Amino acid sequence: MWHFLYIVAFAVLAFLAIGNLIRNLILLGSDARRSPQANAAGGGARSGFSGRPVPHPELLDDQGNMIREPLLVMRSISVKDAREQLDALFESPDLEDGGSERQTDKDA
Repeated sequence: MWHFLYIVAFAVLAFLAIGNLIRNLILLGSDARRSPQANAAGGGARSGFSGRPVPHPELLDDQGNMIREPLLVMRSISVKDAREQLDALFESPDLEDGGSERQTDKDA
């Protein structure tokens, strides 16, 4: 008896979910066919769009003004230079533990 009740309840929930999906797809399609001016002017609270696009918060400074400078500047270096810089980092002594040399597997 309980199995039958679970199957009926699952079927009802499945039909509700599929109906909701179809209704949302239809509403999404009708909103996409409207012109952007009609959405901004007559949409009200449903549209959620304003006349001016809102920039991402990371692109704003402390006063809320748009940052006009590049946020990340990368210079390209050759593979040889990168390898030399990495070797210098790995071969340099650790400064965190008072400047003593790191202990490697061959020292232990």
